[in-house]
Amino acid sequence: MFDAKKVLLVKYGEISLRKGNRAHFEHELLDAIRRNIKDINRGNLRVLREQGRFLIEDTNGDIDAAAILPRIRFIFGITGFSHAIKTDCRDIVDLCVIGQRFFSKHCERAGSFKIETKRSDKQYPLTSTEISAAIGDYIWKSGLGLKVDVRTPDIILWVEIRNHVYFYIESDRGEGGLPYGSSGKGVLLLSGGFDSPVAGYLAGRRGVEILPVYFHSPPFVSPRAQEKVNDLARELARFTGRITLCTVNFTEVQLFLRDEIAEEKLTIFLKRAMLRIASMLAEKKKAQCLITGDAIGQVASQTVHSLAAMESATQFPILRPLAAVDKQDIINTAIRIGTYEISARPYEDCCTIFVAKHPENRPHTPTIEKIEARILDRLEPLLIQAFESAKYCEIL
Repeated sequence: MFDAKKVLLVKYGEISLRKGNRAHFEHELLDAIRRNIKDINRGNLRVLREQGRFLIEDTNGDIDAAAILPRIRFIFGITGFSHAIKTDCRDIVDLCVIGQRFFSKHCERAGSFKIETKRSDKQYPLTSTEISAAIGDYIWKSGLGLKVDVRTPDIILWVEIRNHVYFYIESDRGEGGLPYGSSGKGVLLLSGGFDSPVAGYLAGRRGVEILPVYFHSPPFVSPRAQEKVNDLARELARFTGRITLCTVNFTEVQLFLRDEIAEEKLTIFLKRAMLRIASMLAEKKKAQCLITGDAIGQVASQTVHSLAAMESATQFPILRPLAAVDKQDIINTAIRIGTYEISARPYEDCCTIFVAKHPENRPHTPTIEKIEARILDRLEPLLIQAFESAKYCEIL
């Protein structure tokens, strides 16, 4: 009886290209996996490095992939999961037998097959092509009735020669990207719309730890708007882990700017005020950037001229993951990550009130700065008060 057990091979993509920083990213990802399965690990689950892969196995026998995958499926940095069997056998004759037995359980509806071999252990005496040919020939002669098709096979048996040997057919897709938190911190301006949650997801996927801030404006917006944003943050937390949502009461700032600024310029000044408060949070939390859901040309406040007129409100760089993304692509991503239905709830946030009928879409930045300078001595205390009275809520 040949020794083979069910395991999970965890694949990661561009981390492997990081060269000098590779070990750092691998540690981040390894820690995330171990942390996410901690609640079901009774000392029987092991997470190990395996030559460009991570290996999750159960020391008591076959792994329960159905219990583990929901806890690690959304971890940024993982490109895929392979439902594999692992063996210590190295002899090609033994591997042919093991491969055929495993393959025969998965090929019921297939008419053709192919063997793909990855030989990471360069000390193994056979090449990848030779290994594939040997195992493929054995399967072909075993009476399963399948033909070999190297171009468009119905099923592929993957063989990986590493510290151990692995066979697998089925794989689940991961989120990809970089390990969460490996690229620094950013304050996410989170509203109840479709765009900002997607922007937060994309920034998190590139390794940026997101610190969401929501601007609430009672009594002009319903408490349901706050619940909506809480739920959006909760969806993002499926990918990032624990999130602390900062809620800022923005009403006094909005009322002040409504009375002081011409209607067509009001949106620009409101967004500059938000950026100033978000910058205070970034300083407090030692973040390195701000993140917004701006998409060029989507609305008047998102023209290139408008975006330029907001930049000087903060000393922090502003990441705009959606800058060149079409609205339908944003919607498609929102559907995939689970935020679409929440964003579609009919509860307005502060970004939708006091909106001018004909907002200025080509503001002159020096003019905007000059107007703001005249009121800044009265505006700044309101911004500080709003920030200092902000409420924080941990969301899991």
